[in-house]
Amino acid sequence: MRARDAAGLLLNAKGTVFKLKAAAVVSVVLVLCLLLLGLVAALGGDASAVGCGDRGRPGAGPGDDDEGGGAGAQRPGEGMRKAQIANAETIDGVAKEGGLSGRATLIALMTAMQESTLLNLDYGDRDSVGLFQQRPVAGWGTPEQIMQPKYAAKMFFWGGDDGDPPGLTDIRGWESMKYGAAAQAVQRSAYPDLYDQHEDYARGIARDAGIDLNRRGTGGSAPGDTGDPGKPDKPGGKGCEDDGAKPGEPGAPFHDGAAGWPAEVKNPRSTKDAIAAAREEARSGPKKWYQMCLAFTAYAYGWSYSGVGYAIDHYKEMPASMKHDKDRNPPPGALMYWDTGQRAGHVAVYLGDGQIASNDIRRPGYIDVVPATEIETKWGATYLGWAPPYFPKGG
Repeated sequence: MRARDAAGLLLNAKGTVFKLKAAAVVSVVLVLCLLLLGLVAALGGDASAVGCGDRGRPGAGPGDDDEGGGAGAQRPGEGMRKAQIANAETIDGVAKEGGLSGRATLIALMTAMQESTLLNLDYGDRDSVGLFQQRPVAGWGTPEQIMQPKYAAKMFFWGGDDGDPPGLTDIRGWESMKYGAAAQAVQRSAYPDLYDQHEDYARGIARDAGIDLNRRGTGGSAPGDTGDPGKPDKPGGKGCEDDGAKPGEPGAPFHDGAAGWPAEVKNPRSTKDAIAAAREEARSGPKKWYQMCLAFTAYAYGWSYSGVGYAIDHYKEMPASMKHDKDRNPPPGALMYWDTGQRAGHVAVYLGDGQIASNDIRRPGYIDVVPATEIETKWGATYLGWAPPYFPKGG
């Protein structure tokens, strides 16, 4: 081959490589531009539109009024407004059937707007699905149950059997709470302040659906039919025995129950002050509580000693009327007890929101604020139940 021909081939090859590289660069730039345009479009909607990415933020703005829709799982976009109105009618129908007020419907609509943009989504954060993004692992039902709007609405209003998980009507004083606060009391969201932003839009949906938000309640008992006779009305039936969420089962969530102690429960510190003292001990307290769980609970309530040697004995000696065996809905300030397989057992102060102040669980000898479920999951202990902070032998 001549040198000139070889040089020409080499130049042609270099030119081809350059063109390929240039084409690749142009393609990347084009893709980035399309992504940027999509992001701008997503952010340019209604100011009340939810964002994207986290729980309750599926990336759909409530201003999308396209017509269409359909049954089953729904997607943002096509027929969104029509689907929202249909779901609002279903939610209000469940509320009316159970004798709940229009206020309950409004709270539910605001909640569903934040969680799913009032669409029956078959996806969400972790295992969350449905209108209210309820989680099977938290005891709301099986995925198939939660995907039924009537069932999901009934669970939102009345919760599970025995109040676990609690629904709206299990929340003391929900009728007088701010709408967003009532929604948060049920949902326990990581974004508690986002529900209130949807009030105006929820009212607009209700108006279009012909829902009377000023309706007075007539009772408040849960309706019996979920719309699917093949499924149980609430979790705990055959349809969810394997979801790990039955009350009293290790790892199931703890929820706040109603407060108020029997008259004979009297301590040097109030419940509020005892919780504050427990939190302060976890924040800055010294290393002095190794294997002294009962002593710590007595200290939190202002006693120098509990009067009983072991935590498990303290629970056994508790009056029968005060013991709540296996109940996972303790009021904040309650004492929670576990059988650890050893003589002493374990007791901790329940702080609310599923958390306890416990010794030795994270740092031997120190108090730490941890999820109550860690006593089961880390120590393999058996939850016995809760009782009021009753120290009849304390001093």
